[in-house]
Amino acid sequence: MDPGASGNDSVVTEFVLLGLTKTPALRPILFVIFLLAYVATVGGNFSILAAILAEPKLHTPMYFFLGNLSLLDVGCISVTVPAMLGHFMSSNRSILYRSCLSQLFFFHLLAGVDCFLLTVMAYDRYLAICQPLTYSTRMSWGIQRALAGMSCVFSFTNALTQTVAVSTLNFCGPNVINHFYCDLPQLFQLSCSSIQLNEQLLFVAAAFMGVAPLVLITVSYGHVAAEVLRIRSAEGRKKAFSTCGSHLTVVGIFYGTGVFSYMRLGSGEASDKDKGIGILNTVISPMLNPVIYSLRNPDVQGALRRVFTGRQPPT
Repeated sequence: MDPGASGNDSVVTEFVLLGLTKTPALRPILFVIFLLAYVATVGGNFSILAAILAEPKLHTPMYFFLGNLSLLDVGCISVTVPAMLGHFMSSNRSILYRSCLSQLFFFHLLAGVDCFLLTVMAYDRYLAICQPLTYSTRMSWGIQRALAGMSCVFSFTNALTQTVAVSTLNFCGPNVINHFYCDLPQLFQLSCSSIQLNEQLLFVAAAFMGVAPLVLITVSYGHVAAEVLRIRSAEGRKKAFSTCGSHLTVVGIFYGTGVFSYMRLGSGEASDKDKGIGILNTVISPMLNPVIYSLRNPDVQGALRRVFTGRQPPT
């Protein structure tokens, strides 16, 4: 420990991540499991991206946002899992103060963009089903890029604000984090200075990036459900709902894990439940998303087959 090393009054220059287990015999097993999960996530999401790029039929706004979501999933798991794999293979579980803040920043940046893109995708489905005559105008290529860009700007602002606010806290010991990556709840527990401002900032962020998008998604799908129920054909209703089912599943997993991750801010001690929720949020969700989006989508399945077999799409 070195006073002032972090640029403020903090005396902590590094944190110790306890990780998922204290049992040495389990570490090689967990290393293999999470390495396979990481490879599957990266491979699955890049396969979805390759299918979208290679298949002209998928050059639509919905798949443009899905391609961006795939990149975010790769980035999100890459922020946490490679470092965790390194800790499995080493007795040194320390992480530098600056590295911890960097991990915090990129995690909130990517998760925030993910949150906004899920909202934009719900809006896209609303326009496609409820306003089909104006869909091409309201979801033009320029508007798609603008929505994606705004998502990045809003998320970057929040991630930078949260990281700078955390950097003003004093950490004078202990420096042990009962988790496998750095996040706000765990750092708040270790601070020896007031975290009132940080909690207020996080509350505002939760309202702006959590509650508001969830309300917009709910309203969008309320209109979609009402419109679909007016369709007389059972086949038409099934097709319309199938385009929304995958997205709603991903929204449920994303927001479900996010709520449980931050609802324990007032608790004094971190627990293994936090680690389990963290795994769902940073590993399981990005790994499942490609499966969810391709499982019931014949267009994506056909594009994936052509990518892997090298066949050209039909003209």
